[in-house]
Amino acid sequence: MSIEFFEHYILNQWHLTSWLEIIAVSFSILQVLLAYKNNVFLYPAGIISTMIFIWLFANPQTGLYAEASLNLYYLIMSIYGWILWSLKNKKEEQLEISSTTSKEMKIAIGIFIFAFVLLFFVLSRYTDSTVPYMDAFVSGMAWSGMWLLAKRKIENWIVLNISNIVGIPLMFYKGMPLTGLLTLFLFIVAIFGYFNWKKIMARQKIMVA
Repeated sequence: MSIEFFEHYILNQWHLTSWLEIIAVSFSILQVLLAYKNNVFLYPAGIISTMIFIWLFANPQTGLYAEASLNLYYLIMSIYGWILWSLKNKKEEQLEISSTTSKEMKIAIGIFIFAFVLLFFVLSRYTDSTVPYMDAFVSGMAWSGMWLLAKRKIENWIVLNISNIVGIPLMFYKGMPLTGLLTLFLFIVAIFGYFNWKKIMARQKIMVA
């Protein structure tokens, strides 16, 4: 595959990309950068992005119904996370970054299994989805990762990246290369986000000590 072919493909797909997808991708980039900075305003950016993606993915031409339901879940979890991150405890301190406990990990795994089974069943039985397994897997892992993000658990980056690494080829296959490139960007930022949150956790421990 030549460089010229790749350039032609990107330019062609760019012309086919709607303004709605461009806006949604832009706010998704803003969201992940704010998450990297541990900034609560990641949630309003995410709310705008998810509302647009729900519309795009639910379009029969795209047919990524699990991704549409995932973004609906994102919308709910963004509202929940925004409230949770903003709330203060009795010491007037915001929710701090922490590691996932064994109980929380079991809940996260349970969320994934429930979401995957439910979405795969619905997609394979009641929709015209051509990728029910991959769509359900990507969405199920993301359901779990978003719950961990709302709880400000550092492992959210790992779980979300498992979703991202499968989601990248899925988006290209379904003719959404800009969203595929966004997913690749999210994958890269998540790696740095994990190590940045790890540094923040270390500073938190020093402050407590």
